[in-house]
Amino acid sequence: MGFRKNLMMFGALFLSLAFLAGAALAQQKDPLEAWKPKFDPSGAKYKFTVSNVSNPVLKGVYAGFLIRDKLWERTNGQMYLDYKPFSILGGEVEVLNQLQMGTIQGMSVSSVASTNLGPRFGIVNLPFLVDSFEKLDKFVASGKLFEHFLMAMDHQGIMALDITGYGNYGWASREPIKTIADLRKTKIRIAEAAVNKLSYEAWGVNPVVMPWPDVHVALKQGVIDALDHTPAVCNITKKFEVVKNFTQINYAQGLFIWLFNKKWFESLPADLQKTFKDVVHEVCAQIRKETVAQEDEEIMKAKKDGVQFFKLSAEEMETLRKLSNKVHEKYAEEINKLYPGDKHKFENYLKEVQDLMGYKRP
Repeated sequence: MGFRKNLMMFGALFLSLAFLAGAALAQQKDPLEAWKPKFDPSGAKYKFTVSNVSNPVLKGVYAGFLIRDKLWERTNGQMYLDYKPFSILGGEVEVLNQLQMGTIQGMSVSSVASTNLGPRFGIVNLPFLVDSFEKLDKFVASGKLFEHFLMAMDHQGIMALDITGYGNYGWASREPIKTIADLRKTKIRIAEAAVNKLSYEAWGVNPVVMPWPDVHVALKQGVIDALDHTPAVCNITKKFEVVKNFTQINYAQGLFIWLFNKKWFESLPADLQKTFKDVVHEVCAQIRKETVAQEDEEIMKAKKDGVQFFKLSAEEMETLRKLSNKVHEKYAEEINKLYPGDKHKFENYLKEVQDLMGYKRP
């Protein structure tokens, strides 16, 4: 009888726990609830999936939803972009592989992670080259130079159409970073990216390489105590709830590069291909302008919440710039490499971009 009674009690307890777990799951909000389309996409003839790792409150990420809605309108409901931000499909390196295999049809990849399949994309990550909103606009308007940039993954079966941004890179940290010596004492996280590794190596820092979805927990647990990113991203994704200092280095522009599987794109009817390209270019141009204002807004919000902002001295910045020349030299071969599909055959693509940006070489 005792055994039977215990078994009945255990069963009741199990059912109670299962009920509570189910109720808890039911209360969890769908992260895409606020971003659902105002139309029924079930009748779309062409449905495709596009990924992003970050939060669509960021203008550069939100672009995916705007492209979705405009495509639906312009194609009279023929095309539906099923957009998956918030790292729903995984980290960027993982999703790049899915894109190449055709498991998904597109992604807006961060410029830092893009070099894993397209080393030429690394030119925008080189320190102190495309290091302001104004220079980014100049690069986008450069014609052949920007077109050549967008061909970086063509040999991988992946086409790049345009870019959006997420601001100027610097250092968010638990303790203020006011000097290069301060930086070298930190456990700073960087993306899984070749150029970033070279930059921190040149600056005398041994960074922690970590996928973006792991960063928030790592900050809370003290696995890292600093973060290489932009102020808008740090504020919107609540990193500033953990680290309350930001050093404005502005050494590079954070970009999202809008990539699509070439085989999938070429399977579309010619008229939809044109409409698709037109919409992406139109939205990206609009969003780049909005990103400039958003960075200022997020910095103001962060300051009101107690985040302190710092800058290195002119002497320290000059030291950082000089050390960064090594990165340009080491990565030049990857950037200048030509592939069979390239339309433009630059002898020294890096130098062409350096000259356009007014980069001072030693």
